[in-house]
Amino acid sequence: MSASEENPPNPHVAALSRWEEHGAPWRVVARTDTAVTVSMLTCDGGTEVNRLTSDDPELLAFVDGRSGPERSD
Repeated sequence: MSASEENPPNPHVAALSRWEEHGAPWRVVARTDTAVTVSMLTCDGGTEVNRLTSDDPELLAFVDGRSGPERSD
């Protein structure tokens, strides 16, 4: 069994990572101590395409590890 099979990627973190890899920005629209809501935007940053809300600790850490309210790189 490979390391990726033992520890599959977190689906929420993977979704935001793929979004970034394709050059599209995302923005935290709500954050509490236990949950986050992220708006996934078009490449021009103008239109929300999807919204992700989760209390997943890995997603919270991923979002908290980013600087600024909007990511596009």
